[in-house]
Formats: sequence, structure tokens, C-alpha cells
Amino acid sequence: MERDNPTSHTYFSQRLRLHYLDWGNDSAESMLLVHGIHDHCHTWDWVAQEFRDRYHIVAPDFRGHGDSEWSKGSAYTHLEYVYDVAQLVRQQELAPTTVVAHSLGGTIAAMYSGIFPELVKRLVIVEGVGLYPGRYSGDPAARLGQWVDSNYSLAGRIPRRYESLEDAFQRMQETNPHLTPQQARHLTIHGSNQNEDGTYTWKFDNYTRAHTPYDIPSEDVIDLWKRIRCPVLIINSKQGYPHRIGQAGTLEHFGDVRLIEIDEAGHWTHHDQLDDFVELVADFLGG
Repeated sequence: MERDNPTSHTYFSQRLRLHYLDWGNDSAESMLLVHGIHDHCHTWDWVAQEFRDRYHIVAPDFRGHGDSEWSKGSAYTHLEYVYDVAQLVRQQELAPTTVVAHSLGGTIAAMYSGIFPELVKRLVIVEGVGLYPGRYSGDPAARLGQWVDSNYSLAGRIPRRYESLEDAFQRMQETNPHLTPQQARHLTIHGSNQNEDGTYTWKFDNYTRAHTPYDIPSEDVIDLWKRIRCPVLIINSKQGYPHRIGQAGTLEHFGDVRLIEIDEAGHWTHHDQLDDFVELVADFLGG
């Protein structure tokens, strides 16, 4: 059964209660929509509306994002995010699945597809974060010291409070001027919480800003990309961010891959040029 609006559900990953949206159509093959850093599952609402008649669409909130629980006493690294995706696919029996993923989500989805190539039928990476040369190199004492200092600073950081939902909406529009007012308002409503004093704050955990001093080595990430067996579509924006998957020679590490760049779009390609994005994805998926 298809739904005009999704239903909210929870699942558990490393004892954290995590949230996801389910758009119904359970008898169809699954499509997993994975958001990026400081985003949430409702970022995909417009895309889900376009594909819900063909797919059983599931859109999770990463830990520390949206309506998912925050981590306490541990970092937000690629390893944890990959595990969360693996748990959702396993628990909800979504495999083999089609994955459409943005930014950090694209990074995680590509890694997951390399770890479990038999579980992913098709992969769409939208402005996925690629390799940052030298990020985890250099003096280890300096790198670890910087990490300690950044966590210390975050411990004293008070999340910004907006006096009204309208103020938060204005901030959303400033951050991404490509958004229509309707899009910005929708994302603001679903991406913020009202505090007890009536102000509003964004839902994501500020500790997601703390970059770990160590992560999966670039060589291992490349090896995972090479293990991907399904067709891959990479969609980047001409006005998007640097260090994207598909840039700087990274395309050569994928087998069956196609790269398309969309003009007049920033980092959130699926918002900025929705019609073009949907057309490209539909063509890639087969009509």
C-alpha cells in the first residue's frame, strides 16, 4: 500500500534509538534514501514523492540527526554511520536495495556498497564527500591535541537559539539561496525543535562537528569502491563543493559508473534542480 505521507518508525543500532520514515508500498523493491551531515530524512520528501509508486522507500535519520538519538561518549565517525545503515537494511530486510545518498550519506553508501556488494542493486551518489588528501597525516600529537581541543570547545558551545520559527526559516534561506521558500520552510519545520522557552534550535547534535583524528584510510576507501559491483550514478553540481566523489581522479576506482554534473545547483542538488535530478535518476533506474 502506498502512502501520501510517510510513517515514522524506530530501530536500534548499538543501543541507540534511531528514526526512519517509511513511505509504504511494501511489496515493491526497496529504495534507501540517505541524507548528509546536519541534515535529516525529510530532505528527501520531494524525491520520495516521485518514486514511491515504484519503490518501497525508507529514509533514515543518522545518529545525532533529525529524530534519532544522540551518541554519548563516542565519536560520530564513518564506522558508526556504516553500521547504522547495515543494521537498518538487515533489520527491515531491505536487501537487495537501491541506494540514493547525498554528501556524507554518499560517502557512507559507497562504503556500505563495497562491504556488501551483493546487497546493493544500484547506487546513486549525490555530491558525495570524496578523499581529502592529508587529512589524517602529519604530527599525531598535534592532530590528537587539536581533536581534544575541539571537543573541549564543543562542550562549552551553546546551540544557537532562534527567537521564532520564522528566524530559523530565514537562516535556512541564507544557507541555501537556491531553495524555494516552500522548500526552506518545510526543511526548517522538520529540522528544528522548539525549546521550553519558546525558542527554536536545529535538531542535529553539535558534536557531529568534531572531526575524528583517525578514520578509515583513503587506501581502504578506494579498495571498497573497487569492490562495488552494481551500476553507479554520480551526480555532482557545477556550483557544488570540492573534494566530491567523481572529482580528482576518483572516478577511475569505480567499475560500472556514470558521472553527470548539473548546472545552476549548489551542494543540495536534489533540492536546487529537483526536476532534472528526478529525470536523471529515473533514467538510470530504468524509466
